[in-house]
Amino acid sequence: MRHLLLFLGICSSAFAHVGSPDVFYEGNAGPYHVLVTIRPPAVIPGVAEIEVRCNSNDVTQVRIVPLPLRGPGAKFAPTPDIAQRSKDDPEFYTGSLWMMGFGSWQVRVHVDGGKGQGETSIPVPALATRSTTMDKSLGMLLAGLCLFLMIGIVSIVGAGVREAQLDPGAIPGETNRRRSRIVMAVSLVAVAAVGYLGNQWWNSEAHHYARRVYKPIQMTGTVESGRRLVLHLEDTGFFRFNKLDDLVPDHGHLMHLFVVSDPAMDRMWHLHPEQAEPGSFTLDLPAIPAGKYRLFADIVHASGIPETGATVMEIPAVEPGKPLSGDDSAAAGSPVSQADVNRTVAPLSGGYRMVWQRDAAALKAKRAYLFHFRVEGQNGRPAENVELYMGMPGHAEFVGNDFQVFAHVHPSGSAPMAAFGILQAASKADSKPGAMNLSMGDMQGMHAMPAAALPPEVSFPYGFPRPGNYRMFVQVKRAGKVETGIFDTRVE
Repeated sequence: MRHLLLFLGICSSAFAHVGSPDVFYEGNAGPYHVLVTIRPPAVIPGVAEIEVRCNSNDVTQVRIVPLPLRGPGAKFAPTPDIAQRSKDDPEFYTGSLWMMGFGSWQVRVHVDGGKGQGETSIPVPALATRSTTMDKSLGMLLAGLCLFLMIGIVSIVGAGVREAQLDPGAIPGETNRRRSRIVMAVSLVAVAAVGYLGNQWWNSEAHHYARRVYKPIQMTGTVESGRRLVLHLEDTGFFRFNKLDDLVPDHGHLMHLFVVSDPAMDRMWHLHPEQAEPGSFTLDLPAIPAGKYRLFADIVHASGIPETGATVMEIPAVEPGKPLSGDDSAAAGSPVSQADVNRTVAPLSGGYRMVWQRDAAALKAKRAYLFHFRVEGQNGRPAENVELYMGMPGHAEFVGNDFQVFAHVHPSGSAPMAAFGILQAASKADSKPGAMNLSMGDMQGMHAMPAAALPPEVSFPYGFPRPGNYRMFVQVKRAGKVETGIFDTRVE
Protein backbone atom coordinates (compact mmCIF):
# COMPACT_ATOMS: atom_id res chain seq x y z
CA MET A 1 0.00 0.00 0.00
CA ARG A 2 1.30 3.38 -0.96
CA HIS A 3 1.53 5.97 1.79
CA LEU A 4 1.57 9.67 1.16
CA LEU A 5 3.26 11.58 3.98
CA LEU A 6 1.71 14.96 4.41
CA PHE A 7 3.43 18.16 5.33
CA LEU A 8 3.28 18.81 9.05
CA GLY A 9 3.79 22.51 9.60
CA ILE A 10 2.62 22.88 13.16
CA CYS A 11 2.26 20.09 15.69
CA SER A 12 0.81 21.82 18.70
CA SER A 13 -2.16 21.47 20.97
CA ALA A 14 -3.67 22.92 24.04
CA PHE A 15 -5.95 21.85 26.84
CA ALA A 16 -9.51 23.03 26.34
CA HIS A 17 -9.12 24.61 22.91
CA VAL A 18 -6.24 26.48 21.31
CA GLY A 19 -5.26 29.90 22.61
CA SER A 20 -8.54 30.19 24.52
CA PRO A 21 -8.03 28.99 28.11
CA ASP A 22 -11.03 30.65 29.79
CA VAL A 23 -14.06 28.54 30.69
CA PHE A 24 -17.57 29.82 29.97
CA TYR A 25 -20.86 28.44 31.24
CA GLU A 26 -24.52 29.37 30.79
CA GLY A 27 -27.21 27.53 32.69
CA ASN A 28 -29.26 27.43 35.86
CA ALA A 29 -28.23 27.50 39.49
CA GLY A 30 -31.52 26.28 40.89
CA PRO A 31 -34.14 28.95 40.06
CA TYR A 32 -31.51 31.44 38.87
CA HIS A 33 -30.10 31.75 35.37
CA VAL A 34 -26.36 32.45 35.42
CA LEU A 35 -23.53 33.20 33.01
CA VAL A 36 -20.19 32.21 34.54
CA THR A 37 -16.68 33.00 33.33
CA ILE A 38 -13.68 31.25 34.88
CA ARG A 39 -10.15 32.37 34.07
CA PRO A 40 -7.89 29.54 35.29
CA PRO A 41 -4.45 30.41 36.68
CA ALA A 42 -1.40 30.01 34.45
CA VAL A 43 0.60 28.61 37.38
CA ILE A 44 -0.40 26.09 40.03
CA PRO A 45 -0.93 26.87 42.87
CA GLY A 46 -2.56 29.99 41.49
CA VAL A 47 -5.59 32.23 41.62
CA ALA A 48 -8.55 31.75 39.29
CA GLU A 49 -10.68 34.79 38.49
CA ILE A 50 -14.43 34.19 38.59
CA GLU A 51 -17.22 36.30 37.06
CA VAL A 52 -20.91 35.52 37.61
CA ARG A 53 -23.82 37.29 35.98
CA CYS A 54 -27.25 36.52 37.43
CA ASN A 55 -30.22 37.42 35.24
CA SER A 56 -32.38 38.16 38.25
CA ASN A 57 -32.80 41.29 40.36
CA ASP A 58 -33.68 39.45 43.57
CA VAL A 59 -30.29 37.78 44.14
CA THR A 60 -28.87 38.70 47.55
CA GLN A 61 -25.58 36.80 47.60
CA VAL A 62 -23.29 34.71 45.35
CA ARG A 63 -20.73 32.36 46.89
CA ILE A 64 -18.00 30.44 45.06
CA VAL A 65 -15.78 27.54 46.09
CA PRO A 66 -13.18 25.34 44.31
CA LEU A 67 -13.32 21.54 44.64
CA PRO A 68 -11.74 18.52 42.95
CA LEU A 69 -13.95 17.24 40.14
CA ARG A 70 -14.46 13.95 41.96
CA GLY A 71 -13.07 11.88 44.79
CA PRO A 72 -13.16 12.42 48.56
CA GLY A 73 -12.17 16.06 48.22
CA ALA A 74 -15.31 16.78 46.18
CA LYS A 75 -17.53 15.73 49.10
CA PHE A 76 -16.12 18.10 51.70
CA ALA A 77 -16.34 21.65 50.46
CA PRO A 78 -14.43 24.36 52.32
CA THR A 79 -16.17 27.55 53.35
CA PRO A 80 -17.18 29.35 50.16
CA ASP A 81 -15.89 32.81 49.34
CA ILE A 82 -18.44 35.58 48.92
CA ALA A 83 -18.33 37.11 45.44
CA GLN A 84 -18.39 40.89 45.33
CA ARG A 85 -21.34 42.61 43.71
CA SER A 86 -20.45 45.27 41.14
CA LYS A 87 -21.33 48.81 42.19
CA ASP A 88 -22.20 49.68 38.59
CA ASP A 89 -24.06 46.48 37.67
CA PRO A 90 -26.06 44.84 40.49
CA GLU A 91 -26.40 41.58 38.51
CA PHE A 92 -22.62 41.13 38.09
CA TYR A 93 -20.38 39.47 40.71
CA THR A 94 -16.63 38.82 40.80
CA GLY A 95 -14.31 36.79 43.00
CA SER A 96 -10.97 34.97 43.19
CA LEU A 97 -10.26 31.38 44.17
CA TRP A 98 -7.02 29.57 44.92
CA MET A 99 -6.48 26.33 43.01
CA MET A 100 -3.82 24.47 44.93
CA GLY A 101 -3.29 21.29 42.92
CA PHE A 102 -2.95 19.98 39.37
CA GLY A 103 -5.82 18.15 37.71
CA SER A 104 -9.57 18.38 37.15
CA TRP A 105 -11.38 20.83 39.39
CA GLN A 106 -14.84 22.29 39.63
CA VAL A 107 -16.00 25.73 40.65
CA ARG A 108 -19.23 25.49 42.59
CA VAL A 109 -21.47 28.55 42.48
CA HIS A 110 -24.08 29.09 45.22
CA VAL A 111 -26.81 31.68 44.66
CA ASP A 112 -29.13 33.00 47.38
CA GLY A 113 -32.10 35.24 46.73
CA GLY A 114 -35.82 35.77 46.84
CA LYS A 115 -36.51 32.43 45.11
CA GLY A 116 -34.47 30.48 47.66
CA GLN A 117 -31.10 28.83 47.13
CA GLY A 118 -29.53 27.36 44.01
CA GLU A 119 -26.17 26.01 42.99
CA THR A 120 -24.29 24.63 40.02
CA SER A 121 -20.77 23.39 39.27
CA ILE A 122 -18.53 23.97 36.28
CA PRO A 123 -15.58 21.67 35.40
CA VAL A 124 -12.25 23.48 35.17
CA PRO A 125 -8.84 22.03 34.17
CA ALA A 126 -6.14 23.26 36.55
CA LEU A 127 -2.86 22.87 34.67
CA ALA A 128 0.19 25.08 34.82
CA THR A 129 1.00 26.45 31.39
CA ARG A 130 4.19 28.19 32.42
CA SER A 131 6.57 28.69 35.33
CA THR A 132 7.10 32.19 36.61
CA THR A 133 10.59 33.68 36.74
CA MET A 134 11.92 36.24 39.15
CA ASP A 135 12.44 39.78 37.94
CA LYS A 136 16.15 40.32 37.21
CA SER A 137 16.44 43.48 39.29
CA LEU A 138 14.66 41.82 42.22
CA GLY A 139 16.96 38.80 41.90
CA MET A 140 20.03 41.01 42.03
CA LEU A 141 18.65 42.83 45.08
CA LEU A 142 17.91 39.57 46.91
CA ALA A 143 21.33 38.17 45.98
CA GLY A 144 22.98 41.28 47.42
CA LEU A 145 20.94 41.03 50.62
CA CYS A 146 21.80 37.34 50.89
CA LEU A 147 25.51 38.10 50.52
CA PHE A 148 25.21 40.86 53.13
CA LEU A 149 23.47 38.41 55.49
CA MET A 150 26.15 35.76 55.00
CA ILE A 151 28.92 38.26 55.72
CA GLY A 152 27.01 39.45 58.76
CA ILE A 153 26.64 35.93 60.13
CA VAL A 154 30.35 35.20 59.72
CA SER A 155 31.29 38.54 61.26
CA ILE A 156 29.00 38.04 64.26
CA VAL A 157 30.35 34.54 64.90
CA GLY A 158 33.95 35.82 64.63
CA ALA A 159 33.29 38.72 66.97
CA GLY A 160 31.65 36.42 69.49
CA VAL A 161 34.61 34.02 69.57
CA ARG A 162 37.12 36.89 69.72
CA GLU A 163 35.54 39.16 72.32
CA ALA A 164 32.61 37.43 74.09
CA GLN A 165 34.67 36.43 77.19
CA LEU A 166 36.74 39.62 77.51
CA ASP A 167 36.14 42.27 80.09
CA PRO A 168 34.74 45.57 78.82
CA GLY A 169 37.46 47.62 77.14
CA ALA A 170 39.95 44.71 76.99
CA ILE A 171 41.91 44.18 73.80
CA PRO A 172 41.75 40.64 72.30
CA GLY A 173 44.98 38.74 72.40
CA GLU A 174 46.65 36.91 69.54
CA THR A 175 45.17 33.60 70.68
CA ASN A 176 41.63 34.98 70.56
CA ARG A 177 42.21 36.58 67.19
CA ARG A 178 43.63 33.33 65.76
CA ARG A 179 40.73 31.32 67.15
CA SER A 180 38.33 33.91 65.71
CA ARG A 181 39.85 33.63 62.24
CA ILE A 182 39.61 29.83 62.33
CA VAL A 183 35.96 29.90 63.44
CA MET A 184 35.13 32.56 60.83
CA ALA A 185 36.65 30.40 58.12
CA VAL A 186 34.67 27.38 59.29
CA SER A 187 31.51 29.52 59.52
CA LEU A 188 32.08 30.85 56.01
CA VAL A 189 32.34 27.31 54.67
CA ALA A 190 29.20 26.27 56.59
CA VAL A 191 27.22 29.28 55.42
CA ALA A 192 28.39 28.75 51.83
CA ALA A 193 27.40 25.06 52.08
CA VAL A 194 23.95 26.01 53.34
CA GLY A 195 23.59 28.45 50.46
CA TYR A 196 24.76 25.84 47.95
CA LEU A 197 22.46 23.13 49.32
CA GLY A 198 19.56 25.59 49.40
CA ASN A 199 20.21 26.46 45.77
CA GLN A 200 20.32 22.76 44.86
CA TRP A 201 17.03 22.20 46.67
CA TRP A 202 15.50 25.17 44.86
CA ASN A 203 16.69 23.87 41.48
CA SER A 204 15.31 20.43 42.29
CA GLU A 205 11.92 21.88 43.16
CA ALA A 206 11.98 24.00 39.99
CA HIS A 207 12.82 20.92 37.92
CA HIS A 208 10.03 18.96 39.58
CA TYR A 209 7.59 21.78 38.87
CA ALA A 210 8.79 22.05 35.27
CA ARG A 211 7.78 18.40 34.80
CA ARG A 212 4.25 19.44 35.76
CA VAL A 213 4.04 22.35 33.34
CA TYR A 214 1.53 21.37 30.70
CA LYS A 215 3.08 19.69 27.68
CA PRO A 216 0.38 19.14 25.05
CA ILE A 217 -0.04 16.03 23.00
CA GLN A 218 1.47 16.18 19.53
CA MET A 219 -0.57 15.26 16.48
CA THR A 220 0.62 14.17 13.05
CA GLY A 221 -1.24 12.78 10.06
CA THR A 222 -0.90 10.82 6.84
CA VAL A 223 -3.23 9.94 3.98
CA GLU A 224 -3.26 6.33 2.82
CA SER A 225 -4.72 4.89 -0.38
CA GLY A 226 -5.75 8.32 -1.59
CA ARG A 227 -8.44 9.12 0.97
CA ARG A 228 -7.87 7.36 4.31
CA LEU A 229 -6.73 9.86 6.91
CA VAL A 230 -4.62 8.45 9.77
CA LEU A 231 -3.98 10.67 12.78
CA HIS A 232 -1.34 9.86 15.39
CA LEU A 233 -1.35 11.38 18.85
CA GLU A 234 1.98 11.31 20.67
CA ASP A 235 2.25 11.15 24.43
CA THR A 236 4.66 13.88 25.57
CA GLY A 237 5.11 12.34 29.01
CA PHE A 238 3.36 15.23 30.72
CA PHE A 239 3.10 14.24 34.38
CA ARG A 240 0.27 11.68 34.65
CA PHE A 241 -2.50 13.38 32.70
CA ASN A 242 -1.25 12.98 29.14
CA LYS A 243 -2.31 9.38 28.57
CA LEU A 244 -3.72 8.13 25.29
CA ASP A 245 -5.58 5.04 26.50
CA ASP A 246 -8.04 6.82 28.78
CA LEU A 247 -10.19 8.79 26.34
CA VAL A 248 -13.93 8.99 26.96
CA PRO A 249 -16.72 9.79 24.46
CA ASP A 250 -17.95 13.35 24.17
CA HIS A 251 -21.30 13.61 22.33
CA GLY A 252 -20.86 9.94 21.45
CA HIS A 253 -17.44 10.32 19.81
CA LEU A 254 -13.89 9.92 21.12
CA MET A 255 -12.65 12.61 18.74
CA HIS A 256 -14.20 15.65 17.10
CA LEU A 257 -12.06 16.70 14.15
CA PHE A 258 -12.38 20.08 12.47
CA VAL A 259 -10.68 20.61 9.11
CA VAL A 260 -10.45 24.25 8.00
CA SER A 261 -8.97 25.48 4.72
CA ASP A 262 -5.91 27.70 5.13
CA PRO A 263 -5.70 30.62 4.58
CA ALA A 264 -9.12 31.20 2.96
CA MET A 265 -11.18 29.56 5.76
CA ASP A 266 -13.90 29.13 3.13
CA ARG A 267 -14.36 25.41 3.83
CA MET A 268 -14.86 23.53 7.08
CA TRP A 269 -15.54 19.89 7.88
CA HIS A 270 -16.70 18.57 11.27
CA LEU A 271 -15.72 14.89 11.27
CA HIS A 272 -15.42 12.02 13.73
CA PRO A 273 -12.50 9.63 13.24
CA GLU A 274 -12.61 6.21 14.87
CA GLN A 275 -9.93 5.01 17.26
CA ALA A 276 -7.90 2.16 15.73
CA GLU A 277 -5.73 1.79 18.82
CA PRO A 278 -4.69 4.12 21.65
CA GLY A 279 -3.19 7.22 20.04
CA SER A 280 -4.27 6.31 16.50
CA PHE A 281 -7.43 7.46 14.71
CA THR A 282 -8.60 6.76 11.16
CA LEU A 283 -11.21 8.21 8.84
CA ASP A 284 -12.19 7.88 5.20
CA LEU A 285 -12.20 11.48 4.01
CA PRO A 286 -15.11 13.03 2.14
CA ALA A 287 -14.45 14.84 -1.13
CA ILE A 288 -11.85 17.54 -0.39
CA PRO A 289 -10.04 19.85 -2.84
CA ALA A 290 -6.26 19.71 -2.75
CA GLY A 291 -4.73 22.35 -0.53
CA LYS A 292 -3.43 23.40 2.83
CA TYR A 293 -5.63 22.71 5.83
CA ARG A 294 -5.61 23.28 9.58
CA LEU A 295 -6.75 20.34 11.68
CA PHE A 296 -8.08 20.65 15.23
CA ALA A 297 -8.93 17.46 17.13
CA ASP A 298 -10.90 17.61 20.41
CA ILE A 299 -10.52 14.74 22.88
CA VAL A 300 -11.41 14.29 26.55
CA HIS A 301 -9.49 12.21 29.10
CA ALA A 302 -11.15 10.07 31.76
CA SER A 303 -10.00 12.65 34.30
CA GLY A 304 -12.29 15.18 32.63
CA ILE A 305 -9.40 17.18 31.17
CA PRO A 306 -9.96 18.12 27.51
CA GLU A 307 -7.24 18.62 24.93
CA THR A 308 -7.17 19.91 21.37
CA GLY A 309 -4.51 18.55 19.05
CA ALA A 310 -3.59 20.80 16.14
CA THR A 311 -1.56 20.44 12.99
CA VAL A 312 -1.17 21.80 9.44
CA MET A 313 -1.45 19.43 6.48
CA GLU A 314 -1.17 19.58 2.72
CA ILE A 315 -4.00 17.28 1.65
CA PRO A 316 -4.12 15.98 -1.92
CA ALA A 317 -7.40 16.08 -3.82
CA VAL A 318 -9.81 13.45 -2.53
CA GLU A 319 -12.27 12.57 -5.27
CA PRO A 320 -14.52 10.76 -4.98
CA GLY A 321 -14.66 10.91 -1.23
CA LYS A 322 -16.80 9.04 1.22
CA PRO A 323 -20.30 10.55 1.43
CA LEU A 324 -21.00 12.39 4.65
CA SER A 325 -23.12 10.41 7.07
CA GLY A 326 -24.12 10.34 10.71
CA ASP A 327 -22.85 13.38 12.61
CA ASP A 328 -20.26 14.37 9.99
CA SER A 329 -20.88 17.68 8.24
CA ALA A 330 -19.32 20.15 5.82
CA ALA A 331 -19.67 23.88 5.17
CA ALA A 332 -18.58 26.31 2.47
CA GLY A 333 -18.54 30.09 2.32
CA SER A 334 -16.63 33.07 1.00
CA PRO A 335 -12.89 33.52 1.75
CA VAL A 336 -11.95 35.62 4.77
CA SER A 337 -10.28 38.04 2.35
CA GLN A 338 -13.86 38.99 1.38
CA ALA A 339 -15.17 39.00 4.95
CA ASP A 340 -17.83 41.52 5.91
CA VAL A 341 -17.73 41.98 9.68
CA ASN A 342 -21.03 43.86 9.57
CA ARG A 343 -22.97 41.01 7.92
CA THR A 344 -25.46 39.37 10.28
CA VAL A 345 -27.23 36.98 7.87
CA ALA A 346 -25.76 33.74 6.51
CA PRO A 347 -27.47 31.70 3.77
CA LEU A 348 -28.41 28.08 4.42
CA SER A 349 -29.67 25.41 2.05
CA GLY A 350 -33.18 25.43 0.65
CA GLY A 351 -33.55 29.18 0.88
CA TYR A 352 -33.25 29.19 4.65
CA ARG A 353 -30.95 31.57 6.49
CA MET A 354 -29.30 32.08 9.87
CA VAL A 355 -29.45 35.48 11.56
CA TRP A 356 -26.92 36.67 14.12
CA GLN A 357 -28.94 38.68 16.61
CA ARG A 358 -26.27 41.09 17.80
CA ASP A 359 -26.27 44.67 18.95
CA ALA A 360 -24.28 47.47 17.38
CA ALA A 361 -21.68 47.68 20.15
CA ALA A 362 -18.13 46.61 19.29
CA LEU A 363 -16.94 43.29 20.71
CA LYS A 364 -14.20 43.55 23.33
CA ALA A 365 -11.54 40.96 24.17
CA LYS A 366 -11.60 39.28 27.58
CA ARG A 367 -15.32 39.89 27.99
CA ALA A 368 -18.02 37.21 28.07
CA TYR A 369 -20.89 37.49 25.61
CA LEU A 370 -23.95 35.49 24.64
CA PHE A 371 -23.97 34.97 20.89
CA HIS A 372 -27.60 34.58 19.75
CA PHE A 373 -28.56 33.03 16.41
CA ARG A 374 -31.93 32.39 14.78
CA VAL A 375 -32.83 30.09 11.87
CA GLU A 376 -35.47 31.45 9.53
CA GLY A 377 -37.36 30.15 6.51
CA GLN A 378 -37.73 31.71 3.09
CA ASN A 379 -40.46 34.04 4.30
CA GLY A 380 -38.50 35.18 7.35
CA ARG A 381 -40.65 33.13 9.72
CA PRO A 382 -39.05 30.91 12.40
CA ALA A 383 -37.77 27.66 10.97
CA GLU A 384 -39.45 24.40 11.92
CA ASN A 385 -38.12 20.85 12.21
CA VAL A 386 -35.07 21.98 14.22
CA GLU A 387 -33.41 18.96 15.83
CA LEU A 388 -30.72 18.20 18.34
CA TYR A 389 -27.26 17.86 16.82
CA MET A 390 -25.28 15.35 18.85
CA GLY A 391 -27.52 15.97 21.83
CA MET A 392 -27.29 19.77 21.69
CA PRO A 393 -29.31 22.51 19.97
CA GLY A 394 -26.11 23.55 18.21
CA HIS A 395 -22.34 23.71 18.07
CA ALA A 396 -20.15 26.72 17.33
CA GLU A 397 -16.49 27.03 16.39
CA PHE A 398 -14.72 30.34 17.00
CA VAL A 399 -11.53 30.50 14.93
CA GLY A 400 -8.99 33.33 14.72
CA ASN A 401 -8.08 34.35 11.19
CA ASP A 402 -4.45 33.61 12.07
CA PHE A 403 -5.48 30.17 13.48
CA GLN A 404 -3.93 31.00 16.85
CA VAL A 405 -7.35 30.71 18.49
CA PHE A 406 -9.77 27.80 18.15
CA ALA A 407 -12.69 27.06 20.47
CA HIS A 408 -15.48 24.51 20.11
CA VAL A 409 -18.41 25.81 22.17
CA HIS A 410 -21.87 24.50 23.06
CA PRO A 411 -24.98 26.33 24.28
CA SER A 412 -23.93 25.34 27.80
CA GLY A 413 -20.43 26.77 27.32
CA SER A 414 -16.89 25.74 26.54
CA ALA A 415 -16.47 22.84 28.99
CA PRO A 416 -16.95 19.41 27.34
CA MET A 417 -20.10 17.45 28.05
CA ALA A 418 -17.95 14.47 29.02
CA ALA A 419 -16.55 16.46 31.95
CA PHE A 420 -20.08 17.40 33.01
CA GLY A 421 -20.98 13.71 32.79
CA ILE A 422 -18.11 12.81 35.13
CA LEU A 423 -19.23 15.55 37.50
CA GLN A 424 -22.83 14.36 37.39
CA ALA A 425 -21.79 10.76 38.10
CA ALA A 426 -19.73 11.90 41.07
CA SER A 427 -22.65 13.99 42.31
CA LYS A 428 -25.03 11.05 42.16
CA ALA A 429 -22.50 8.81 43.93
CA ASP A 430 -22.44 11.24 46.85
CA SER A 431 -25.54 10.20 48.77
CA LYS A 432 -24.92 12.47 51.74
CA PRO A 433 -27.99 14.49 52.80
CA GLY A 434 -27.82 17.94 51.27
CA ALA A 435 -25.28 16.88 48.69
CA MET A 436 -25.40 18.73 45.42
CA ASN A 437 -27.46 17.01 42.73
CA LEU A 438 -26.23 18.33 39.40
CA SER A 439 -28.74 17.96 36.60
CA MET A 440 -27.75 18.08 32.94
CA GLY A 441 -31.04 19.91 32.44
CA ASP A 442 -29.63 22.85 34.39
CA MET A 443 -27.25 23.57 31.51
CA GLN A 444 -28.28 25.80 28.65
CA GLY A 445 -29.40 23.70 25.71
CA MET A 446 -29.93 20.54 27.78
CA HIS A 447 -33.59 21.05 28.53
CA ALA A 448 -35.79 17.99 28.50
CA MET A 449 -37.87 18.51 25.35
CA PRO A 450 -38.60 16.44 22.27
CA ALA A 451 -36.54 17.26 19.21
CA ALA A 452 -39.65 18.44 17.33
CA ALA A 453 -40.24 21.12 19.99
CA LEU A 454 -36.82 22.74 19.67
CA PRO A 455 -36.98 26.49 19.07
CA PRO A 456 -35.17 27.96 16.05
CA GLU A 457 -32.90 30.02 18.31
CA VAL A 458 -29.60 28.99 19.83
CA SER A 459 -27.06 30.91 21.88
CA PHE A 460 -23.44 30.31 22.88
CA PRO A 461 -21.49 31.85 25.79
CA TYR A 462 -17.98 32.85 24.81
CA GLY A 463 -15.37 35.57 25.19
CA PHE A 464 -12.56 36.22 22.71
CA PRO A 465 -9.12 35.90 24.34
CA ARG A 466 -7.50 38.75 22.40
CA PRO A 467 -8.22 41.41 19.78
CA GLY A 468 -8.23 40.46 16.10
CA ASN A 469 -10.41 39.10 13.31
CA TYR A 470 -12.38 35.90 13.81
CA ARG A 471 -14.61 33.58 11.81
CA MET A 472 -17.52 31.77 13.47
CA PHE A 473 -19.01 28.51 12.21
CA VAL A 474 -22.45 27.99 13.79
CA GLN A 475 -23.96 24.52 13.31
CA VAL A 476 -27.56 23.44 13.82
CA LYS A 477 -29.60 20.51 12.54
CA ARG A 478 -32.87 20.92 10.68
CA ALA A 479 -34.98 18.26 8.98
CA GLY A 480 -32.20 15.69 9.34
CA LYS A 481 -29.49 17.90 7.79
CA VAL A 482 -26.66 19.78 9.52
CA GLU A 483 -26.63 23.44 8.48
CA THR A 484 -23.70 25.80 9.08
CA GLY A 485 -23.91 29.57 9.22
CA ILE A 486 -20.61 31.39 8.69
CA PHE A 487 -20.03 34.82 10.24
CA ASP A 488 -17.06 37.16 10.58
CA THR A 489 -16.30 39.66 13.30
CA ARG A 490 -13.63 41.99 14.57
CA VAL A 491 -12.69 42.14 18.24
CA GLU A 492 -11.16 45.19 19.87
